[in-house]
Amino acid sequence: MIQTLEWTDSGVRFIDQTKLPTEETYILCKTHQQVADVIRNMVVRGAPAIGVAAAMGIALGVKNSKASTVGELKAEVDEISDVLGKTRPTAVNLFWAIARMRDRFESLRIRPVPEIKQALIEEARRMHAEDIRANQAIGRHGAGLMPASGGVLTHCNAGALATCGYGTALGVIRAAIEQGKKIHVYADETRPFLQGSRLTAWELMKDGIPTTVISDNMAGAIMKQGKIGAIVVGADRIARNGDVANKIGTYTVAVLAHEHAIPFYVAAPFSTIDLATSDGDQIPIEQRGASEVTHIAGKQMVPDGVQVENPAFDVTPAKYVTAIITERGIARAPYEESLRKLAEELSAMTSP
Repeated sequence: MIQTLEWTDSGVRFIDQTKLPTEETYILCKTHQQVADVIRNMVVRGAPAIGVAAAMGIALGVKNSKASTVGELKAEVDEISDVLGKTRPTAVNLFWAIARMRDRFESLRIRPVPEIKQALIEEARRMHAEDIRANQAIGRHGAGLMPASGGVLTHCNAGALATCGYGTALGVIRAAIEQGKKIHVYADETRPFLQGSRLTAWELMKDGIPTTVISDNMAGAIMKQGKIGAIVVGADRIARNGDVANKIGTYTVAVLAHEHAIPFYVAAPFSTIDLATSDGDQIPIEQRGASEVTHIAGKQMVPDGVQVENPAFDVTPAKYVTAIITERGIARAPYEESLRKLAEELSAMTSP
């Protein structure tokens, strides 16, 4: 299994996704500031992986702390959380993970400082293991929605590289293939960062899953030719009404899918669902640097002085989403009801 990120005695180890597919190299972060840098610079990306990376960043920060009292450690946890929380604004898993680590700290305040540190490290590692189990459950729930054979389109990378292992959208595809379905994946290249052509294709090739990379502007033509039986993508934040923020270009794919009567599925862990956000208009959209658009592999492709727009995400309205696949089950419209029901079931399971 691809080790997207892992806790080690020396620090948090990340596969450097900016170097794929030509180099498989790893970065070892020894401080929480370094973890913030790898999140910000997209060495690690994908909402679930970002969340666990943040949790490990907090764990690493407290491990390195020289605090001798709980109050001093609390001040450091607050500062570390603030640094990590400013890295990527759209992925709600980042804030979910930080909140979970802070809640865990608050539950331990009567313990000695060394015990608190160890418990926070264990919590971050627990979140890593939980993410893999959640992805596998997403795969089991979603596999039945995939066609028995034929093409499945995906946009961006929602695979092992976007999670702690197995993947969300690609987890659905992996589970369907494990069930014997004959699926051929069409991977949008996903400009401007090329997560589809660089990352999705790389990990599917490693698994021996048939894959064809297409440029983003080919998707409609491929659908019209009848080559696509379903579309499955990941998500960085899902609002209460079912609106989905995902990599820029997802909205276009969803509209094209609607036009061609192709089911459009979203696969994400329940931690990606933000019931506190009413609709997609309330989701903050990260704006990234112009160089990601103006340059490809270091080569300038755009004239100097031209204005550039580079939103990292767009929002797909719920009306275009056929179903949302989570580890808790499948939600369908009306999403305010189905997502609330899944949340209530989860709350009942976790209540003492």
